[in-house]
Amino acid sequence: MPVAAHPFDEAIELEPTEASGWLRGRTRPDWANMVGPFGGMTAAVLLRAVEEQPDRIGEPLALTVNFAAPVADGPFDIAARAVRTNRTTQHWLVELWQDGAVKTNATAVFGVRRDTWSHTEQTRPAVPEPVDVAETGLPDMIAWARNYEMRYVEGAVPGPGAQPEPSSVTTLWARDRRGRALDFAALTAISDIFYPRIFLRRGAMSPAGTVSLTTYFHADGAQLAAVGDYVLASARANRFAGGYFDQSAELWSETGELLATTHQMVYFKA
Repeated sequence: MPVAAHPFDEAIELEPTEASGWLRGRTRPDWANMVGPFGGMTAAVLLRAVEEQPDRIGEPLALTVNFAAPVADGPFDIAARAVRTNRTTQHWLVELWQDGAVKTNATAVFGVRRDTWSHTEQTRPAVPEPVDVAETGLPDMIAWARNYEMRYVEGAVPGPGAQPEPSSVTTLWARDRRGRALDFAALTAISDIFYPRIFLRRGAMSPAGTVSLTTYFHADGAQLAAVGDYVLASARANRFAGGYFDQSAELWSETGELLATTHQMVYFKA
């Protein structure tokens, strides 16, 4: 009997089309958010579209995704085009189309990593081990969150009667609930695992959504494959103003390796 595909792999599955550089996918209900699909999944699909291009070189270095409009449930088409290939880097433009309109666009930089001097100046937050932190998570109505096990060390999503917090910092241990190994697509998705920082500062949920998300990849494929079950994810806002706030985040392995850093701009109404 064939083994069923992992829900994540089903969600990022893309089929070639007759047009060069174009791929077709579809949204999956188990990765739905409040409006449209989980943004991290959309970003992962766009990254996978570049990974599957026959002329792609190297591994992901950076991905910036701009969420121009909600993606509707159903099929979509992705166009990926290399706009510049250098000796060790390659620059891509990626667009997700639906019903004749661009819903999401992205730029991606891939590169060939070299054996050079390296050092990590940032230090991983000092936190308890995952086994010592209770499993919590996001409200069950958020479908995509059910795919992850979440253990909040600080800054859990506010519950009923919560009060505004003086800090926007959230730190949690997270892992795929079905044990899927980490790769670039999975790391891309989990880099957007944080609920909006405005919820924590205001003590309540309110309309909010990511406008632009950039992920920088610091680990190579072999390092990601060696990562254990959990990723430590920590995020903080820098400024709330004019209906927008920006967020900076880090994702670490259990052994203290910085896997990725992210920055995003978020719309909010409060």
